[in-house]
Amino acid sequence: MEDDVQILLESTEENMQKAIDHLDRELGKIRAGKANPRMLDGVMVEYYGTMTPLQQVASINTPDPRTIAIQPWEKGMIQPIEKAIMNANLGLNPDNNGDIVRINVPPLTEERRQDLVKQVKKEGEEARISIRNARRETNDELKKLKKERPPRRHGERC
Repeated sequence: MEDDVQILLESTEENMQKAIDHLDRELGKIRAGKANPRMLDGVMVEYYGTMTPLQQVASINTPDPRTIAIQPWEKGMIQPIEKAIMNANLGLNPDNNGDIVRINVPPLTEERRQDLVKQVKKEGEEARISIRNARRETNDELKKLKKERPPRRHGERC
């Protein structure tokens, strides 16, 4: 019985942590006016006929707060990388000099700030719902376990 409760609590904690980790990843992708390599998480590039994460075909860094530099490991990947970034609908415009793909992250407009606030609230609410659901399901399971447990006799310990 106690083992079941411990397993249930560990499972719930793991599910709640997954929700927080997901929220962290999603918030990292949001373009908040400062260059961040995580903004490109999820961008897939066609690499020899296979869709591959951008991080696996190039190094990504931020030489300054407004620029993301993408250095492909193969020169022939510059065009596919530019195409993948454009197709990802991130609102970013890549530019290349033949060796490196650069993305200038524009400063935020008031309208973009308001959109970001809405997006952050939405992501936060989804994480809260996920955590609430995990807690509710665990409470339901604990109630079931309590009902199934035989009543204690006088003087018996838990």
